[in-house]
Amino acid sequence: MASNSSMKRAEDFVDFLNASPTPFHAVQSAKQRLEKAGFKQIKERDSWSSSLQPGGKYYLTRNASTVVAFAIGSQWKPGNPISMVGAHTDSPCLRIKPVSKRTADGFMQVGVETYGGGLWHTWFDRDLGVAGRAMVKGKDGSMEMRLVRVKKPILRIPNLAVHFGGSVPFEFNKESQLFPITGLVSAELNRTGKTAEESKKEATEKAAEAGFEPLKTPTQRHHPYLITLIAKEAGCKPDDILDFELVLYDTQPPCIGGLNDEFVFSARLDNLGMTYCAVEGLIQSLAAPGGLKGDSTIRLIACFDHEEIGSTSAQGADSSMLPSVIRRLSCLPASPSSADSEESYDRMNNGDLVDTSTAYEQSLSTSFLVSADMAHSVNPNYGGKYEPEHRPEMNAGTVLKINANVRYATNSPGIVLLQECAKRAKPASYQPPGSKSSNGGVPLQLFVVRNDMPCGSTIGPMLSAKLGARTIDVGNPQLAMHSIRETSGCHDVEHGVNLFDSFFEHYGELEKKILVD
Repeated sequence: MASNSSMKRAEDFVDFLNASPTPFHAVQSAKQRLEKAGFKQIKERDSWSSSLQPGGKYYLTRNASTVVAFAIGSQWKPGNPISMVGAHTDSPCLRIKPVSKRTADGFMQVGVETYGGGLWHTWFDRDLGVAGRAMVKGKDGSMEMRLVRVKKPILRIPNLAVHFGGSVPFEFNKESQLFPITGLVSAELNRTGKTAEESKKEATEKAAEAGFEPLKTPTQRHHPYLITLIAKEAGCKPDDILDFELVLYDTQPPCIGGLNDEFVFSARLDNLGMTYCAVEGLIQSLAAPGGLKGDSTIRLIACFDHEEIGSTSAQGADSSMLPSVIRRLSCLPASPSSADSEESYDRMNNGDLVDTSTAYEQSLSTSFLVSADMAHSVNPNYGGKYEPEHRPEMNAGTVLKINANVRYATNSPGIVLLQECAKRAKPASYQPPGSKSSNGGVPLQLFVVRNDMPCGSTIGPMLSAKLGARTIDVGNPQLAMHSIRETSGCHDVEHGVNLFDSFFEHYGELEKKILVD
């Protein structure tokens, strides 16, 4: 069994998973960790030139579901390199429809919409809660966003018994047979003392008294008691709920499992696994002796929403967010310590020594992006689905993902760079027998999909094309990707964190040594 020290990372990761049932919650969890490490929140709408300083640590969010954090080296100059790790905060799920109220055969049901490419059959017969964000009326007439999480299992998608043909192959219609049940009409009648028609009439009369509304109220569009539960979690009255974005999630908590505590069992490992490693890798790199002292780079992480549906949104990786952040950072004034004298520092920041008009392009040409999205472990029950020489194992290190058709952005200079980072990384607390990294460093693995199998993709190719920055695609191995309950290696969490820590610490040195025109 693994030692207590080797389990600390995995246990902390499980805490992060527990706190993050939606992208909104994941960003909130990341913010709390960043602020504890001394990061200061900034806003896109504000000017940064006077508030951001070399040696400083900052973060910003967009839509409350995407977060970018960065630390500026004490020797930063305009046009210098930026070391980046990109991940995503979203996972396939079921989202409550704008008009969700349904009843059938005495059951109360909730209409849901599929988000992403989930293994939807795994959502049947699970205890489901709801979480997300609600827009509510503020006391001063404002409209505020509040996080919501109903931990009680209030929904369930029932399977069809085998006696009615509910067997193999398991087939169902996503529109008509993926409705969760949320209660019995008779039980709701007993609770309220009113029939459905009486409740509907009361809600209509109440809405009429309130005056004209362009849309039906949330209480009219959804089961009223669902709105009551949401309001309780939001800390407001049901009538104060204006709208919401809520998804279903499995209330069974993430946990560490396996005979020797070698696995993490959880929803949303893809991609909170790499979001966690990105956040903690950045924080850990700043806790090293010296921190940002003497560093001429900016260390940056970007965790985006909407990767599972193509990233084309204001807060997705295919948006303006990362390019605009890099553009603003690339021309930040240098620190006094990066100049030879006070006179040259003044000249430098007046543009005499540095042409800031091309600082953005200069930074991108020397920067590097690690696109971090979970990878596939070999599945022992389906071994024939994997290329014989590329079968990643759990707890054997982060996977470098390669595809000749550039579904992944990995190339040989990137592999060489990350190998050097892995060599310099802190070894994991747990070392399997015969591990080559027992004297230092963290292991890496290679993955190529079979020619006769489809290949997924990530934010790596789109960002490398958009930015022109060198890019590599990596991820920790897992099983059952896009299932409601996935499996990953307990010790790969520490491998990932230590790898990113080393990347941030050593990129400034290594960037000059890997020469490719």
